[in-house]
Amino acid sequence: FGLDRFNARLRANNFTLDSLPELMRFLHAHGVKGYVTMNTLIFTSELPDALAYLGYLNAAGADGVIVQDMGLARCLTEWSRRDPAMKLELHASTQMTLTSPEGLEFASRFLDLKQAVLARELSLKEIEQCARHTDIPLEVFVHGALCVAYSGQCLTSESLGQRSANRGECAQACRMPYALIVDGRHVPLGEKRYLLSPQDLCALDRIPELVRMGVRSYKIEGRLKDVTYVKNVTAAYRRKLDAIFARRKEYARASSGTCRFDFQPQLDKSFSRGFTHYFLQGRGGEITSFDTPKSLGEEMGTLKEQRGGYLTVAGVKPFHNGDGVCFLDEQGRLQGFRINRVDGNKLYPAGEVPRIKPRTRLYRNFDQEFERILTRKSSERKIGVCWELSDTSFGFSLTAADEDDNRVTLSFPYPKELARTPQVDNLRNQLGKLGNTPFEIAGYLSCLLYTSPSPRDRG
Repeated sequence: FGLDRFNARLRANNFTLDSLPELMRFLHAHGVKGYVTMNTLIFTSELPDALAYLGYLNAAGADGVIVQDMGLARCLTEWSRRDPAMKLELHASTQMTLTSPEGLEFASRFLDLKQAVLARELSLKEIEQCARHTDIPLEVFVHGALCVAYSGQCLTSESLGQRSANRGECAQACRMPYALIVDGRHVPLGEKRYLLSPQDLCALDRIPELVRMGVRSYKIEGRLKDVTYVKNVTAAYRRKLDAIFARRKEYARASSGTCRFDFQPQLDKSFSRGFTHYFLQGRGGEITSFDTPKSLGEEMGTLKEQRGGYLTVAGVKPFHNGDGVCFLDEQGRLQGFRINRVDGNKLYPAGEVPRIKPRTRLYRNFDQEFERILTRKSSERKIGVCWELSDTSFGFSLTAADEDDNRVTLSFPYPKELARTPQVDNLRNQLGKLGNTPFEIAGYLSCLLYTSPSPRDRG
């Protein structure tokens, strides 16, 4: 995630430095590592501030930083070598443009890289070659918005509007409409005006291959995305990975706990410009969203007819009251409306009824029911723990062991007397009251069959 400085997403509502210690404590409680992006180019005059920032991140408990600037990367490498208190891992950002085993080897001569985010333009074959010839753990982009420039190193925004993408100020010039001129003559494009706007990456079906290759980390782009996008997309990839781990015992998660979801992830219900594998399967094929740089959502059907205050739809998916609907009009412009009421296949728009040509494709870019589910608590992550309550010569000992075999034992003196009735169920019930903790009962190693608290001792 990015903070308020030195990250390529300065327009986003980023985390603050003050919130970092609490955030890292939460992550570490689940065995999760947290990495901070410092992936902009650094001016020489900013280097003292950037180094001070590294010190703050280290003190706050961050596990590593993702860096583009080679000067900053060298400084962190040297700092880590001379100061054991500097614990930050150095990760190569995708903007460092590591695209081959030779590039990874070259970078490792000068930098203590603990992980490398490969360039986004690689094929599966090229990723496999990198994984086979390096000991550096590799991270690969698998989902989200793509930059038309090579791995995000865009100079267009700076050239057109003095807003450098390499300084976190991208104006997204690739999402604007363009005219194509060849030898001074306009080339007719019809409705295809967004020549530089890529579709969004989706490699969900390629995760098994990437796991087999040895890719250790999977990067989901989330620039300026909302909480429902984060929940939906991460749940889809979490389930895909967990299904692989359930079949292939030689693989294991890096973190602790089990995620449970109260919804079925559906990627076409979150923001996307249409999905592409980009270059994972080699170059060629459709990778550009020529019609619109905005999210169309899921295709729902076509307009059958329009009468008075309602639209009749021919489709297989049902709409709901409050859904958002969009379509491309006859000029190729994206238009939309909100549904006030649904009656079978009849849609009653809120406000003015739009004029839509019959057989126009309709898309749902806001699913009211799905968003409602995701805006409340829709998942949880719990770490399994086993209890062992044992008798000792002076009282009892209670041992907790989690799924990673971390153990803690508390021994305490206590008077005993034979219980009048079996206490196993009562003991299990009491030990199962873990409240608002990250733990849940995974089992019992053993429990006593007797216990002795008298009424006045139960406190």
